[in-house]
Amino acid sequence: MNSPLTNILLKIFANGFYKTHAGILFFLFLVMFGMVEPSQLLSYHEALMIAFITSPILMLVVFLVWMLYTLKSWHYVAGQLFGIHQQFLFYSSTSYPKLKQFYSWVIVQVTVSLPILIYAIISIGVAIKHHYYLPATTILCYVVILIGGSALLYSRLVNKLIDGSKQSILFKFTKNWHKPYFSLYIYHMFNKLKVRYLITKILSYLIISGVFLMFADVSHDFRVAGIAMLAIAVSHSVIVFDERQFEDTFLNFARNLPISRLKLFISFLSVYFFLLLPETVWLFVRFKPVMAVGLLSFSLSVILLFHNMLYNMGLDMEKYMTRVMVLFIVLFWVVMFKLLWLLIFIDLSVAYYLFYNNYYKPQHLINE
Repeated sequence: MNSPLTNILLKIFANGFYKTHAGILFFLFLVMFGMVEPSQLLSYHEALMIAFITSPILMLVVFLVWMLYTLKSWHYVAGQLFGIHQQFLFYSSTSYPKLKQFYSWVIVQVTVSLPILIYAIISIGVAIKHHYYLPATTILCYVVILIGGSALLYSRLVNKLIDGSKQSILFKFTKNWHKPYFSLYIYHMFNKLKVRYLITKILSYLIISGVFLMFADVSHDFRVAGIAMLAIAVSHSVIVFDERQFEDTFLNFARNLPISRLKLFISFLSVYFFLLLPETVWLFVRFKPVMAVGLLSFSLSVILLFHNMLYNMGLDMEKYMTRVMVLFIVLFWVVMFKLLWLLIFIDLSVAYYLFYNNYYKPQHLINE
């Protein structure tokens, strides 16, 4: 029987993860099992697993996909963990011994990683059946490292209590600098949420590598880069939600300042431009300036659309992530039809429309 700590962690993080990512997981399930004739399903997947077990390159690709999935779970759990409604965990869960906390987080990560674990266990069974003992051991060790490393990360995050008397080196170094309005969340990010930002950047790197590896034969097609930048925008969706929470919690005074809507809109654009600096450097290194500017503008326009639709719907994470996934599917197909430049204009126009009409509305009226 699970402890009360394990039960509450499962309810908050494991259940929430599957609710948020149900659409993507269902799509992957259809790709894996819906594209093969039922009569050939078992033989097809057995052959696929044997290829995975016997080919080091294919095993590396599968391990990379599993790592990407795990990083996505880190991204979600870290985002939720530092949310306002989960702050009680920093004080209640730390009353348990650290070994007990670690065990509870292991159960959470095992539950979140069930798609990986099921495939890994079946693959190990197939490997043992065909006497491939070294690959079976490798798969087992890799899965144990993913689960144990994730649980250790979550435990460290929870036990790192927020201490207002301690500031990051960056914050101490820049304390006398002039800080424009748009920079406030950036300072907050690097002072309090460095791990979340690092996880997001790792996820961006894996998205770029994965997309260009998947479409290696057409890697120079503008649409491939567009899909990568769209996926990067989606990977920043939790940061966007956190920015809106930060804004409503600490920057409500801005609504009483004599700042025009246009200047405020540009300030939010500046926030996400600075957060996307690593991706911006990659764009200008890999592509010609005009293409790099277009791809960066597209990613920023999508992120701004995510940001400003939260003014319209309120801070409801479940509803927000559902709309993000729907938008991802719609925008993906629009990019495939080579309408990326048109999308930039449409996204920015809709984002500004939502911002202009909802920014000054009281939050309680939006939630109702």
